[in-house]
Amino acid sequence: MRVAVRPSSDSQYAAGPTNWRIILSLLPYLKEFRGRVLAAMLCMLVAKLAGVAVPWLLKLIVDHFDSATDALVVVPIALLAAYGIFRFSSVFFGELRDAVFARVAERAMRRISLRVFEHLHRLDLGFHLSRRTGGLARDIERGTTGISFLLRFMVFNILPTLIEIGLITVILLINFSAWYALAVLGAVVLYSGFSIWCTEWRNRFVRESNQLDNRSNTRAIDSLLNFETVKYFGNEAFEAQQYDQNLQAWEAARMKNRLSLVALNSGQALIIAGAVTLMMVMAAREVSGGSMTVGELVMINAYMIQLFVPLNFLGFIYREIREALTNIERLFGLLEAPAKVVDAPDAPQLNLSAGEVVFSGVAHAYEPGRQILKNVSLRIPAGHTLAVVGPSGAGKSTLARLLFRFYDVGAGSIKIDGQDITQVTQHSLRQAIGVVPQDTVLFNATIGYNVAYGAPGASEDDVWRVLRLAQLEDFVRSLPQQLETPVGERGLKLSGGEKQRIAIARVLLKDPPILILDEATSSLDTHAERRILDALNLVARKRTTLAIAHRLSTIVHAERILVLDQGQVVEQGSHHELLALGGAYSRLWADQQREQTEASDT
Repeated sequence: MRVAVRPSSDSQYAAGPTNWRIILSLLPYLKEFRGRVLAAMLCMLVAKLAGVAVPWLLKLIVDHFDSATDALVVVPIALLAAYGIFRFSSVFFGELRDAVFARVAERAMRRISLRVFEHLHRLDLGFHLSRRTGGLARDIERGTTGISFLLRFMVFNILPTLIEIGLITVILLINFSAWYALAVLGAVVLYSGFSIWCTEWRNRFVRESNQLDNRSNTRAIDSLLNFETVKYFGNEAFEAQQYDQNLQAWEAARMKNRLSLVALNSGQALIIAGAVTLMMVMAAREVSGGSMTVGELVMINAYMIQLFVPLNFLGFIYREIREALTNIERLFGLLEAPAKVVDAPDAPQLNLSAGEVVFSGVAHAYEPGRQILKNVSLRIPAGHTLAVVGPSGAGKSTLARLLFRFYDVGAGSIKIDGQDITQVTQHSLRQAIGVVPQDTVLFNATIGYNVAYGAPGASEDDVWRVLRLAQLEDFVRSLPQQLETPVGERGLKLSGGEKQRIAIARVLLKDPPILILDEATSSLDTHAERRILDALNLVARKRTTLAIAHRLSTIVHAERILVLDQGQVVEQGSHHELLALGGAYSRLWADQQREQTEASDT
């Protein structure tokens, strides 16, 4: 059987059919700048009135020279000057409109981007463990751009074009036969109907192109994030082949998109050409019959050109709006992703008095049929340390995740000083807990930034103090840039031990009353581990500490040790008491002692 390597899949928040309520949901963002919106609307109206007046002035100029034999005098000069002023005004006020409205659109992008960012941080750990970062970034980028597009073009392109169609229709109806007005309206209806139908038809190609773009981008980022793994197995050619396969599918989808666009543009051009030709034939017949002047024919032609240029642009705008809506769907899909861990209504702040932690009958499963914890009960007295050990998969790290409330318990309860953690605010709970994780991931910034992240705004002296406690001061001072040394993406420029000591330093800077040490020394050698354990033990004396350990040598001095196996507490006591039992802990201890002996012999 052939095993598929890292199959691609689309995001779990894929968009459904386009929902026009998205447009209505953007309207509140216009309220923040009512004055700017009104000023922009006024500029738009002036621009359109000036634009509609231009063909009428052109008619007066042509008729004057068609009937007059005199040279340039005051009247035609005035008409020519007015023609130039009105044409300039139509452009100038249009640009002024965009400049006035720019702040509104940019602020809306900022507000919605912030909403999405905050919401993503409210979502549970399960969402972030299953997300695809590349596709997520593209969805946010395209969605926020689409929002700006919608706000600007719906208000200042669709509405002005409709106003212009109405004004031109009224002018033609008043000055000429009703057939001209009917021809304009018929062409507009036919053009609009065809554009809507064809755009709906080709929208599936837009969605397919976006999905494949997300997939290829996700693949590229995933490969680059795993640069070292690719090198370890010499799979550069394989990665390039897989990426090219995704690009090939995206290329095919883009071609379908392009060809469908050709069909749409050609159909729109045919409708416009047919309408203009029909009206010019009607006007030419009247000119030849003497019932219409040459200036009026020119005016009709100018109005048709002036009408169908923005109408053709309106077709483009409609296509882009539909594409923008498709992009915004995915952004709104992110906003609608439910947060599984939420604060209870009117939840109070955690009132921390001593810091006692109690698990009572806790059960938890990450997914149905895979029970991780089964009826676990434990107590960590305030200011004391409880160590949890057990084989891989026993549920040790799950205890830490539940205490930090990355997930809510499936059954039972967790209380701090008698307060159920599901009934207090998540922020106050997490402010009271410091975590040193097993796998430390750092920001792509400097050592100083990553340490100070434990307490933003901390002084440089405080940063050096915790680096000293974490046994990292000498190393950092030896670097040319010291605290300003970049750590690289995810901290890849540092060793595992250095990253873990930075994690320890920043949790010391946070100075929380409750500590979770999730195999906090797993990446350290024996000498460094001993020095850091001394520092951690010194700090933990004043704090309630849950220490999760794989290496039993790190917790032999713990006041109480709890042994987990298959999600259940099988033993608990001190190191010597558990060894005397000759049970699960004793076997783990013997196995690790034998491994250390074999390692030292080699």
